[in-house]
Amino acid sequence: MWFLFGGNLGCRGPADKMNGARHILSYAQTLRGGGVERALLRLAGAWAREGRRVTLVIGDAGGPLRTEVPDTVEVVGLGTSRYTALRAVAARAADLRPDMIFCPGSHYTSIAAWTKWRLGKGCPPIVGKVSNALERPDYGPVMTVAHRAWLRQHPAFLDRVVVMSEASAEAAIRVMRLPRQRIAVIPNPPAPRLLDAPLPPLPPRYILGVGRLAPQKRWDRLVEIMPRLAQRIPLVILGEGECRAALRAQADALGVELLLPGHVADPLGAMAGAAVLALTSEFEGVPGVLGEALSMGTPVVTTDCAPAVREIVAAPSLGSIVARGDAAALATALDHWLGSPVRPQPVPLPGADSAARYLRLFDDLIAA
Repeated sequence: MWFLFGGNLGCRGPADKMNGARHILSYAQTLRGGGVERALLRLAGAWAREGRRVTLVIGDAGGPLRTEVPDTVEVVGLGTSRYTALRAVAARAADLRPDMIFCPGSHYTSIAAWTKWRLGKGCPPIVGKVSNALERPDYGPVMTVAHRAWLRQHPAFLDRVVVMSEASAEAAIRVMRLPRQRIAVIPNPPAPRLLDAPLPPLPPRYILGVGRLAPQKRWDRLVEIMPRLAQRIPLVILGEGECRAALRAQADALGVELLLPGHVADPLGAMAGAAVLALTSEFEGVPGVLGEALSMGTPVVTTDCAPAVREIVAAPSLGSIVARGDAAALATALDHWLGSPVRPQPVPLPGADSAARYLRLFDDLIAA
């Protein structure tokens, strides 16, 4: 793997400058699921429809999201899901000579740093999106200091930073020490309805969770309080991940009716049918599932896992926000919405013009 060693690879020169981002390169570790990857695929398809060439470098190009990759988007598979394999992005950029590199989320910023270092002055502009919490309550004192130090390195390799809410912009200014002019606020594009996408069999009435079965999501909190609720009601969690077996064991021990159907291509139908959507995460960036549920007129109960939560659940008529560690408050909020005869009015999702706003950002950055 020659591209891992030696000096800068270089991929651009003065003659390569164009009017706008005609070729955009982005990357992801797998297509197994996840909000970051799904948003990337929506953006990539929209950019391609606008006549831009879009190339995605994917570690493992199989998985449930493979069917959501538009035919107009080029996919370069690396044949492995190992995160370190994404260091090949630098070599692919050197070969393909894109005008812009898009880092699709916080998980991937170390690859952006590597690419900037490997390509040196020949590196095209890199725009990175903040998709996760900048301040991590799950970190201890040492990790908190190290994490902040890492975030403050981002201005050295990201030419612009995209956040999805004004609250996130304020956090980026404070934590990353970024000047406001290097930050763009662009929400994720809304997920389209896939009316032909099948839904798993669902009970007549249920509490719904949507997201990876990962420690960050803390679904164990939701399973734990289910026996305390005034109504015995099934819990459905759509998603896949390493916590499946532990959640199943916990539910069996507590006598909780837990359904884990796995990944669902379009969860909006399940959201529309849910009595309430619950999000129990320890931390999030801008949790899109809250807005998606509210767009279907479904109330939400969420932990205070991100500054953007209060921007999404902007009124008590839409749902409840509880402290992360307050199990009693979580149970009380769920009981309230399970017993309420009134559901929220559907709230339109933001971001219909997000793909176009990204392209303007890319084009302006290249023009500058």
